[in-house]
Amino acid sequence: MRTLAFVALLTAAPAAAQAQTVNAIYSQNCAQCHMDDGRGGGAGAQSLIDLKREWLGGTTDRDLFNSIRDGLPDNGMPAYKGALSDAEIWGTVVWIRELQAQARRKAEGTRIPKTLKQPAATKHVALAVEDVVSGGLSVPWAVDWLPDGTMLITERPGTLRTFKDGKLSEPVKNTPAVRSRGQGGLMDVAVHPEFAKNGWVYLAFSDPLRREGARGVLGMTKVVRGKIKDGAWTDEQVIFRADDSAYQGTDLHFGCKIVFEPAKEPGKWYVFFGIGERGTMDRAQKLDLPNGKIHRVWDDGSIPDDNPFVKTEGALKTVWSWGHRNPQGLVRDLEGRLWDTEHGPRGGDELNLIEKGRNYGWPIVSFGINYQGTPFKQPFPDLIDPKDLPEGGIVMPAHVWTPSIGASGLDVVRGGPAGEAFPMWKGDLVAGGLSGANVDRVRIKDGKPVEVERIFSGHGRVRDVVCGPDGAIYVALNDPDKVIRIAPASAAGGAGAAGKP
Repeated sequence: MRTLAFVALLTAAPAAAQAQTVNAIYSQNCAQCHMDDGRGGGAGAQSLIDLKREWLGGTTDRDLFNSIRDGLPDNGMPAYKGALSDAEIWGTVVWIRELQAQARRKAEGTRIPKTLKQPAATKHVALAVEDVVSGGLSVPWAVDWLPDGTMLITERPGTLRTFKDGKLSEPVKNTPAVRSRGQGGLMDVAVHPEFAKNGWVYLAFSDPLRREGARGVLGMTKVVRGKIKDGAWTDEQVIFRADDSAYQGTDLHFGCKIVFEPAKEPGKWYVFFGIGERGTMDRAQKLDLPNGKIHRVWDDGSIPDDNPFVKTEGALKTVWSWGHRNPQGLVRDLEGRLWDTEHGPRGGDELNLIEKGRNYGWPIVSFGINYQGTPFKQPFPDLIDPKDLPEGGIVMPAHVWTPSIGASGLDVVRGGPAGEAFPMWKGDLVAGGLSGANVDRVRIKDGKPVEVERIFSGHGRVRDVVCGPDGAIYVALNDPDKVIRIAPASAAGGAGAAGKP
């Protein structure tokens, strides 16, 4: 259960706590016809939870919003515009989506595979799941591989370990000190694409800071690179560190994933990484602060001169995009496009196509509601007075998960050097969820999702999802703390050591 202090940090404004919950709004305005659970029947109203039927007015979020707002007079559905605010109408949509999810879970039961040893059917392939690292870990956060097949694993309390030939190492010595509190600690690990030449490994973590006059230890996301020699972290260099004034005492929304992109000049690489708005949502709209942004630097931490705000007075020169809440997944797909997944509040986790200099809207618009169940915002920019929108407008997400999955971990299916592990999924995104305990496969066509399938869930909080060098999908789980491997059923057992086949 979340503490009251935690809820207070995540809700919109003090006044919102006095509002009706969306449950109460639904009960007072919808339940008499559609029933408390949405099954319909009252006054001949159709079911809101039967997804096999096409609802009157359409089935998209906007269709449902419009039906509630504008009514369907020919079918006896009154308009609630004027009676309810747009935020309250949107909150009702979120509540209906939650009712649908409850009904779906009841009908399906625990998502396959019910055991890690039981093959599971998906739309394109049968899967087998096996443990890779099943003991000795404490809140594993991220994994990556060295060229020799050694797996690197970060743990939130602040340790970095290696795993090879079935053996988990002791913590690598001398890694950076971290502020392991709440949602922060040692987060991502990323191996430089030219590691064989330069030996660089990148880490993202919540950096501790004691500041005179501040209460307790403050924290902010920091990115460094270093080398691992004889079991120790050496040669550390800072890639990104915020100004001391940006460090905060909150335990929320640090991000952070690291992604490399090759420059046109051979041997030069860009580095992208995301930082959450740290629980102070207004900071996502301020270009002079690192919060709620995707950042872009050269791989040595210097700033590219073609970043979008290098000539904007007062803006951070590292900013690539802004208006993000808490980006916890970041990946370049096989066509070179950059995608992120990020947390909404209650409802409305997003998959976004990240574009240079664009604003992604938080907290001006939101697909979610407050955690205690009251309305927050509505998600449609066209319903907002243009003078209240940022210059250049807002980019809408490519896909929204409602209810929330707790978006965490994102990769693209590539296949391994000895043959494609998932030829039928090549180029698809695989996205994890903490609260959803899920891995979803997302097929993209012409820059838009055309197929979303849940391929795994119900076996722990999914912290990271990574396609390994053997082409299989590796998942870092929390509670239980382990790393598992998902592969076609016919290929199970082939790379339990997580190395190249």
